[in-house]
Order: sequence, then C-alpha cells, then structure tokens
Amino acid sequence: MISRLTGNIAHTDIKYVVIDVNGVGYKVFINSDIFTKIAKVGKGEKSITLWTYTAVRENALDLYGFLSLAELNFFELLITISGIGPKTAMGILNAASVHSIETAVQTGDTTHLTKISGIGKKVAEKIVMELKDKVGTAIASSPEQEQTMKNDADALEALKSLGYSQNEARDALKKIDKKVKKTNDKIREALKVLGK
Repeated sequence: MISRLTGNIAHTDIKYVVIDVNGVGYKVFINSDIFTKIAKVGKGEKSITLWTYTAVRENALDLYGFLSLAELNFFELLITISGIGPKTAMGILNAASVHSIETAVQTGDTTHLTKISGIGKKVAEKIVMELKDKVGTAIASSPEQEQTMKNDADALEALKSLGYSQNEARDALKKIDKKVKKTNDKIREALKVLGK
C-alpha cells in the first residue's frame, strides 16, 4: 500500500492532484482545503508531501491524500462506518473540518452533520453513535463550541438564502478568520470572500 507521497505537482484539479514522483504521476483525490493550499504553490514549482490512503477495488486503485497524519487517521475512522466509503468520507471532510466533525460527534449534534450534503439524519446519527468513543476525548463539550457550530450553520443557511450554493458558502466560510465568532460578522466576511 502507498501510505505517503512526496513529489512535484504535475497537475491540479478541484478534486485531485497529480504528483510526479521520479517520473511517475500519481493521481491523488483531495479535499477543497488541500486544493486551495496547492493552488497557491503552483504547478511543478514546489515539492509536496501527502499522507495517502489506498482504496483497492475490483476495477480501480484510488489514492486519497491528506496534509496531516491526523486527517488521514480521521478519514480511516470514517470509512470504518458501514455505508461510508472513501468518496463519502472525502465529501464529509470536504464540507467540514476534522475538528468541527469531532465536536459535533462529542456533543451529539447530528443537526450539524446533516448540513453536510449527502448526509441524512440516519447517517448522521450513525456517525455520532459509532465515533463517540473513538474521537479525541480531549474535546470538551463547551457552550462556546456549541454556539460556534450554531453560528456556522446559521451563516451557511443565510448565504444559501442569498443565492449561493452550499459549496460556495462553505468554501467562503472556511476562508474567514477563525476569530470571527458572531453570525452576522461571519456572513459579512464570507460575502467579502465571495465578492473577490
């Protein structure tokens, strides 16, 4: 199994990157956070290292890449849940950070998980139930964290009501400063990002 790759960026796409390792190009599926970071680097200009998960199927051998070992470990946790394959797990990580998903699991907040495209109430409950004892126990369920998650969800809904797609709204919210806490401030900052 291929567990880590270091090489030059040969090609990027919104869902994958091709990494040239000594003349061999590896197509690695990535999430939007990695794409944003890679887009700043530029093709062939700099070496990149990705931790990878190799998904072996009858008719395919797919690689999924992550910037940190912690993200890879969480991805592997997600795919242990029946009904969640690598593509769904990558979709989940594309829509929310590992920390926000862990917080949602620790607090039992299935409503936050159902905001992720393709995750219904039953799947969200399954994620919470199966990961409750597996995710970082260091995450404390504080009222401040719960309020932040609620503000994120409210800001997302407000941006969608203004005509932005869920993906556009999520990407904009990911790009704003983490110090911005209030819903109205989050919306204002996200609109600035979307207006660029």
